Amino acid sequence: MTMSRRTLLRIGGLATLGAASPPPAWARRIRVLEDTPESPSGIPAGHFPDLHRAVIGLRVGQSSQHGALGVFWLHGTQPAPPLAVATLEEARAAGSLVILERDQATVPTLTVDNRGKGHALLLAGEILVGGKQNRVLREDILLPPLSGARSVGVYCVEQGRWNEGRRDFESKSSFAQPGLRREVYDKADQGRVWSEVQRSTAAAAAPSPTASYQQVYEQPAVRDHLAEAERAVDARAAAGALGAAVFVGSTFTGLDFFRDPGLFGRQWRKLFRAHAVEAYSRPSAPAPEAKLRPQVHALLSGLAGVPGTLRGNAGVGQIFEFRLERYRGAALGYEGGIVHAAVL
Repeated sequence: MTMSRRTLLRIGGLATLGAASPPPAWARRIRVLEDTPESPSGIPAGHFPDLHRAVIGLRVGQSSQHGALGVFWLHGTQPAPPLAVATLEEARAAGSLVILERDQATVPTLTVDNRGKGHALLLAGEILVGGKQNRVLREDILLPPLSGARSVGVYCVEQGRWNEGRRDFESKSSFAQPGLRREVYDKADQGRVWSEVQRSTAAAAAPSPTASYQQVYEQPAVRDHLAEAERAVDARAAAGALGAAVFVGSTFTGLDFFRDPGLFGRQWRKLFRAHAVEAYSRPSAPAPEAKLRPQVHALLSGLAGVPGTLRGNAGVGQIFEFRLERYRGAALGYEGGIVHAAVL
């Protein structure tokens, strides 16, 4: 059911929250969470209890800075037991994850098949290289063991090619930088995604004959910039962290957290590199840590009670999608916990 304006205003007591976005036409099994005054557990109505429990267990830890990049590590007071799950890179390296064009290839859909004996996690924003054109994943997908072939939604990030040099796709650990990733989370049309790819390649001085976003990561100057940023912001300084909130200058560029520290540690490098690309594309003056830290606390406060919509997808678990003030976000829930959540 659609929540009333009065109910949304009541839920917004935790923070100034944006209304839940209308459900996209292609989503399956969408429901707006129940419009009741309060759940039996005393949690505010209209939100995802699994996300609430995960967020109230987070605390903002130390920060790291390099140039305009500011990173705040997020720690959990009671981290969940580790989930046996492979990242996209790990599953591809093991040969257990197959990503292909459909038999009748289309731009917005690919086929994925987890042939391994454990779960495989694909994140919204992962860049897939190959097929008839490079793509970016639209949403988080937790594929079960021996999943069989399943269709997943994607955007094109290589406008000038439609030929099958290879039918399958690989991962080069490239991830959509925040500007592009935000379009993905916003369920933008393909034209807006292409416009953001064009902006990104122009800002990185990374021209490509096929207008490929991947070329940003191949540009020598960008690669040097990323290597320097990785050396300066060493993830080992955040031992035990579940996630991070990142700023470029005074601009918030994204927050991600995961179910357990091990999973965050294995996903962090590509996420950080995407923020570092944004810093390269949009150079800014560093912002004082004391100015940014309250923003992280405010985001977490709002996130704990944000309303949204809940649905299934090609994987297992449920996707909870929401708007938090001017930001978009999503959380992947599975078996009573949050596997991954992001705000952009």
